[in-house]
Amino acid sequence: MPFPRSSGVLVHPTSFPSRFGIGDLGLEAYRFIDFLRDSYQQYWQVLPIGPTGYGNSPYASYSAMAGNPLLISPEKLQEQGLLTDEDFADLPEFPEGKVDFDLVVRTKIPLLKKAYKNFQENANQLQQTEFAGFCDSKAYWLDDFALFMALKDTHESTSWSTWEPELVKRIPEALEKAKEQLAHEIAYHKFIQYEFFRQWSQLKNYANMSGIHIVGDIPIYVAHDSADVWSNPDIFCLDEETGEPALMAGVPPDYFSATGQLWGNPVYNWEELQKQDFKWWIGRFEAMLDYIDVIRIDHFRGFETYWAVKKGEQTAINGEWIKAPGEQLFEAIKSKLGKLPVMAEDLGEITPDVIALRDKFEFPGMKILQFAFGSDPGNPFLPFNYERNFIVYTGTHDNDTSVGWFNKASDYEKENLLLYLGCVSPEGIHWDFIRLALSSVANQAIIPLQDLLGLDTEARMNFPSKADGNWGWSYQANALTKELSDRLKTLTALYGRAPQQK
Repeated sequence: MPFPRSSGVLVHPTSFPSRFGIGDLGLEAYRFIDFLRDSYQQYWQVLPIGPTGYGNSPYASYSAMAGNPLLISPEKLQEQGLLTDEDFADLPEFPEGKVDFDLVVRTKIPLLKKAYKNFQENANQLQQTEFAGFCDSKAYWLDDFALFMALKDTHESTSWSTWEPELVKRIPEALEKAKEQLAHEIAYHKFIQYEFFRQWSQLKNYANMSGIHIVGDIPIYVAHDSADVWSNPDIFCLDEETGEPALMAGVPPDYFSATGQLWGNPVYNWEELQKQDFKWWIGRFEAMLDYIDVIRIDHFRGFETYWAVKKGEQTAINGEWIKAPGEQLFEAIKSKLGKLPVMAEDLGEITPDVIALRDKFEFPGMKILQFAFGSDPGNPFLPFNYERNFIVYTGTHDNDTSVGWFNKASDYEKENLLLYLGCVSPEGIHWDFIRLALSSVANQAIIPLQDLLGLDTEARMNFPSKADGNWGWSYQANALTKELSDRLKTLTALYGRAPQQK
């Protein structure tokens, strides 16, 4: 659906300042919402908010529907009487500007377990009723997720496909036995999700009352080592004996990679999903819309045609394109949930059929300014080539910052950009990019916080070609100044994106 002319900021909650080593849903999150409101912004875009595994990637989560326990604010737990000042007395010294995920886990998980113990011992009747109500309303994904995580804990975090055969194949008697033996651990994971959802809901309500809509991210594929694949093996292309992916997701060779990209996620068994009237996908959208206001679908082209690579291949070269029932899927979701607040990540090699699918449902596509200056005036990322139903970004979480991009850009790109601008503003190239985004005809403009702050490559969120060292950037508590807010507010109003100008 098209959205009114507006703008917003992209930053993941893990990037908020925090004395616990990682951003959370506490005070700094509310301060950020205040900054957006005061700057005339109407959107806050986040990356996927699920529990992350090895590599800490939000795009490789243990669940497509659960929340990340590391985002829970210990200080909010303290407000409930579940933790005390004494629990925070020996916090380690965390690095500045970077999340040390291992140290965060060693610090926060014991606090969460203590909070659960105190909840068990001291929760009043109202709290117990609310917890039970949450567990009941989310049972369609929560029961499997909590059991999956409890089993994962007992198996030293190994992939579910390496567990005992009766658990891999989900033999009912084995599952019932595990539920009995791990009842305490299962209840703990349910409690953690209850607390995450409670804190997130409070923050979302505050954002919405402040005129801020939250844009969340749905990766098209889910991680193989996830509760979703383990508990729904029939809707994924898996080897029946081992549980490993029989067909893996990726993209074929292109200009950027001679061997393509082999992601390793299992692709969907779309035939089975259609037989089930897309029940799992509808549930996924319902779960996400509990958390967010607008859904950004990552790798949207995979809903029209997807690249599938057989088990055993080491690269994505020997794959094939397979048709996906995207139109039927979105019709089914629409008939159940109404008109969909969806944005489509339509980057890469996009065919006319993908564009037709996007436009049939009026999903806005994406434009990236960093892609605009490497070719001729026909470049679709140049602002004068935009149509209105798009979202323009200076860059995304997968790109360098605008300052970093400019410092590394080819002479040809720099010359094209400078000719396009006429001159570089004294505020710096990042503000030139912000002006280009805000002044374009695209209905939405989203600016990564790193670009607002004028940061170089050291603030980049993700290097797609790097296996580790990503996702850890965080900003300092004094970064969101009134001067920054006023400058952004002035440009937002100037280019017709302020709320009162709708």
